[in-house]
Amino acid sequence: MTPVTKTFLPPQEEYQAILKRAWQAGWITNRGQLVLELEEKLKERLQVPNIICTTNGTLPLQIAIKALQLKGEIITTPFSYVATTSSIVWEGCTPVFVDIHPKYLTIDETKIEEAITERTSAILATHVYGNPCDVESIDRIAKKHGLKVIYDAAHCFGVKYKGRSIFEYGDVSTCSFHATKIFHTGEGGALFTKDPELYHKLFYHHNFGHKGKEDFYGLGINSKMSELQAAMGLAVLPYFENIQKQRRDVISFYDQHLDFSRLLKVTIRESAIWNYSYYPIIFRTEKELKKVKSRLEENNIFPRRYFFPTLNKLNYLRKKNIPLADSISKRVLCLPLFYSLREKEAITISEIINSEV
Repeated sequence: MTPVTKTFLPPQEEYQAILKRAWQAGWITNRGQLVLELEEKLKERLQVPNIICTTNGTLPLQIAIKALQLKGEIITTPFSYVATTSSIVWEGCTPVFVDIHPKYLTIDETKIEEAITERTSAILATHVYGNPCDVESIDRIAKKHGLKVIYDAAHCFGVKYKGRSIFEYGDVSTCSFHATKIFHTGEGGALFTKDPELYHKLFYHHNFGHKGKEDFYGLGINSKMSELQAAMGLAVLPYFENIQKQRRDVISFYDQHLDFSRLLKVTIRESAIWNYSYYPIIFRTEKELKKVKSRLEENNIFPRRYFFPTLNKLNYLRKKNIPLADSISKRVLCLPLFYSLREKEAITISEIINSEV
């Protein structure tokens, strides 16, 4: 079977050797030595001023909304994973959807201002498939209208834009370290901000609001990463360059063998250093996509319709048509992409697709 993704697992003995340190310390949660070490190593690798490692990639979005004290409406994209929108609703705010850019599939920055009302408090945008939003335009719009900016950068570990980590943009950026991601801790995530005061708020929000053992700064929730998760991150991190190279090779195989006279690729934004996190292709029609997907599955190959359906179709929201996002969502398919996928498999997948479109 060829799945859409496969978790990279480091040598088990290496993970166990790191985990043994937690056993020896008798400390497996509440920000032990492994979490602290992972945060320091990630700060160095990503060249960011700070990071808060969390137990998953969804709580950072909820904590960011809480820490920024957002109310009313938050402008966002319908083309993202459900956590982007569900976090807005969970925190008592209203998502306002803006259509996506036809080339980059990120939120269309030219359509944001017309969606702003007196109730708008923020923009929550997703860097789709690791492809950066137009962060400069979004920053200008936010400053002009006094709005906060959160980036859902779940797919973006290792991505840079104009020489800087993508996590440096916005008031807050978040990332996922889920097992399916290019870097992972099994389950996990992170919060990033350059603002020291906001960092302090995010930090105590993720740790019950604690101020020492017997006092509290304010409201908080439990989002702490465990030592078990941090050990996985420390074991995976040394392999990151190799993981990235192998994924880049797979993408090169697809690029060489797919027939792009009948398919479209997503354009990676200029000045971005991409991380090779996903390989989406866009068909001419949903009928073509379904035909190809069925044929691949007959051959024990399992791509994923990601993202489908669009978030404006969620059953707890009032439905609204978002033309381009709705159209792309019906026609986009993410092909298998993982560290151990070989050229022969990529060629087989490409040949099946080419024969059906």
